[in-house]
Amino acid sequence: MDKNQHALFNYCLRLGDNSLILGQRITEWCSHAPILEEDIALANLALDLIGQAREFLTYAGEIEKKGRAEDDLAFLRDANEFRNALLVEQPNGDFAHTIVRQYLFSVFNYHLLTELGKGKDSTLAAIAVKSLKECTYHVRHSGEWILRMGDGTEESKRRLFNAFEDLWMYTAELFDTDESDDLLVKKGIAVDMKTIHPLWLETIKAHLDKISFPLPSNHYLVQGIKKGKHSEHLGHILAEMQFLPRAYPGTKW
Repeated sequence: MDKNQHALFNYCLRLGDNSLILGQRITEWCSHAPILEEDIALANLALDLIGQAREFLTYAGEIEKKGRAEDDLAFLRDANEFRNALLVEQPNGDFAHTIVRQYLFSVFNYHLLTELGKGKDSTLAAIAVKSLKECTYHVRHSGEWILRMGDGTEESKRRLFNAFEDLWMYTAELFDTDESDDLLVKKGIAVDMKTIHPLWLETIKAHLDKISFPLPSNHYLVQGIKKGKHSEHLGHILAEMQFLPRAYPGTKW
């Protein structure tokens, strides 16, 4: 691959891995959600994310031209080859942590997909436009739970506050960029993260203002996505997610 193709390949991996790992995390709630309706809602949300991951990883394989399909990229890479953000691999925790993690990522993804749909790469733009419809629902669903917990009991408010404080440190790297990003931004393909960060922050602040909830005070920020650095949690996710394809390579189901 030349420099441009390599940059685009990594960009697609990043987009696909974010959706894949978060989708896998959410599936852990199947049959464990607080109410049946939410069990179904979370399952559908996970399916949306994994569907988006399939689109991005398929395109990544086409760019790479090494014969790797979506399944190869999802199930046969090691943890240090994944490019997902640290936020999406964090444990579910309690229900408040799951919802806050989903909300923080969904608002980011909404603004990202909105701009990506205007890009010059027709394939990425088409995936973004299609995915944006699902992401709009993700923002609304998690956002409604934020308001419900923020207007609820002292216990629900405490859990919501703790979730924001715990997860806020992982949000900065969502907007981190490198030379590959800069190259694709100049070509009108990738999204300039400097333009969507204020939109993301404004959206979240306006939503929290509805329940008189402050922005998190935790300003310690961790990063690692650009160098393949992850928390120990990703290895546990992959061990479960990749077991069958690695134990029975080449098996057709």
